[in-house]
Amino acid sequence: MSTIQERAAAAAGRAATDGPQDDLALPQEFVEQFPAADPLADYEPGDDDPDMVPVHLAWLRVRKEIRAIAKGEQYNGGGTRFNFRGVDTVVNTFGPVTLKHGINVFPAHVEASYRDTTTSKGNKMHECTATVTWQIVGPRGDILTLQTQGEALDSADKATAKAQSVALRVLLLSAGLTPTHDKDPDSSYIERGNDAPARSADSYRDEILNPKTSQGRLQQIGYELGNLRMLNRQVVNETGEQETLDSLGRRIYSERAGGGQ
Repeated sequence: MSTIQERAAAAAGRAATDGPQDDLALPQEFVEQFPAADPLADYEPGDDDPDMVPVHLAWLRVRKEIRAIAKGEQYNGGGTRFNFRGVDTVVNTFGPVTLKHGINVFPAHVEASYRDTTTSKGNKMHECTATVTWQIVGPRGDILTLQTQGEALDSADKATAKAQSVALRVLLLSAGLTPTHDKDPDSSYIERGNDAPARSADSYRDEILNPKTSQGRLQQIGYELGNLRMLNRQVVNETGEQETLDSLGRRIYSERAGGGQ
């Protein structure tokens, strides 16, 4: 059966439908009195409603209002200490502002991969790497589609939820180009002493070539190598040829991202 809009259009002589017809066409005077219209044409926003602007403009207004989120939380464990922006902090900052400007964020599709691993203390952990496709929906209903990854470890059943939360944080900070206003960590460099030796280039090579190393970990290795000034360090690759760690890491990441090994 054709839709009301199709029957109305046929009765008005504006267009013929391609599907099967029936005898329930609307009267001509009804069609002329109530023509088809843009569903937002007669919309009258209330005092608290967002402006009906395209999604890219609404998102720009969100970015203008948020400006920056500092790394106000600190991790201190396992001999490692660093500052970070937690998921709750980021969501609590973006949530009210996106609501104000009529932005909705939905996870449209999730692809997850898993592996079991063991910590340095021998504890069994479950690792999840989640690739999430997001839809940022504006006040008019138009959509931006973006994709991010998150990686997390858990000793029970929370690895997937944690990984998706990390992917959400990455989405908001990346799509928002949200700075920290903190000092650039590369603005100073301290030479390591003998009491704090760095990992060897060969150990990084072995981890990169390990088929169990996830794509998320490969990205982390690239970041570590950059901080250690080891990206251009030459190693012997899997074919016996000399190759920089940077080139090796990028190549292996691309092969695995494309389905190769």
